[in-house]
Amino acid sequence: MKLGLIAGNGRFPFLLLDAARAQGFDVVVAAIREETDPEINHRAACDQRVTVLWLSLGELSRLIEYFKKEDVSMAVMAGQVKHKQIFSSIRPDWRLAKLLLNLRTRSTDMLLGAVAKVLGDEGIELISSTAFLEPLLAQEGLLTTRAPDDDERRNIEYGLGVAQAVAGFDIGQTVVVAAQACVAVEAMEGTDAAIERAGQLMRTMRDEASTLERRLTVVKVAKPQQDMRFDVPVIGIATVEAMIRAGASCLSVEAGRTLLFDRDALLNRAGEAGIAIVATSRRY
Repeated sequence: MKLGLIAGNGRFPFLLLDAARAQGFDVVVAAIREETDPEINHRAACDQRVTVLWLSLGELSRLIEYFKKEDVSMAVMAGQVKHKQIFSSIRPDWRLAKLLLNLRTRSTDMLLGAVAKVLGDEGIELISSTAFLEPLLAQEGLLTTRAPDDDERRNIEYGLGVAQAVAGFDIGQTVVVAAQACVAVEAMEGTDAAIERAGQLMRTMRDEASTLERRLTVVKVAKPQQDMRFDVPVIGIATVEAMIRAGASCLSVEAGRTLLFDRDALLNRAGEAGIAIVATSRRY
């Protein structure tokens, strides 16, 4: 059995690679030059059942040719491709250029959905990026020892409505809230950068009004019509570290549709910092 792996950045591709190999799959990796960790070469060197080809963003024809040559009929996307990379670094080949010309909008969902359709038309089925990692999906309820306090719960209630509305427009999946007011909305910069931006803004506000002690709450959701084949919400220890730097005290994620990487380390670090983490399935 062979699985094609379109690898973005971060640890996601490596976790998926290990899970697929544990289930007996040979893994054919399409590594993105602008994103994938070069460590993927070491994995291939140590395992004859893992092959790697490096591609640039935009080389859709070469990706299809590679998968067909390796007899791949099922593939998965794992790892982030920064939104700004998609729209600034991409140099499309003829196939991708044609696809881009026919898009109604240049949103991430629209672009990746169109790529998935092209792959499907070529006999390569793109499956859910959580297919091999379902145990890492956040289960509903309190994930840390400390529960959100009343103020944080109010922030979550408010933030869920805002985040789900924003996600519905495929802008971002995260909002940062203080005292039931939106401090930052994620866009192309990504979750951790949005949290950092909120922290910088709150520090400026505290400097201007020394009595201000409002804490930040981070709310991350899936899109209303989340396609689990790509852009699935992910939280890792880097997110907790970003929250610590920003002075955020609470994190809400969507149950069943958010992957938690390095779960034990993440929750231990959150506990040390006094951060409450909760997974909710509530939608507006």
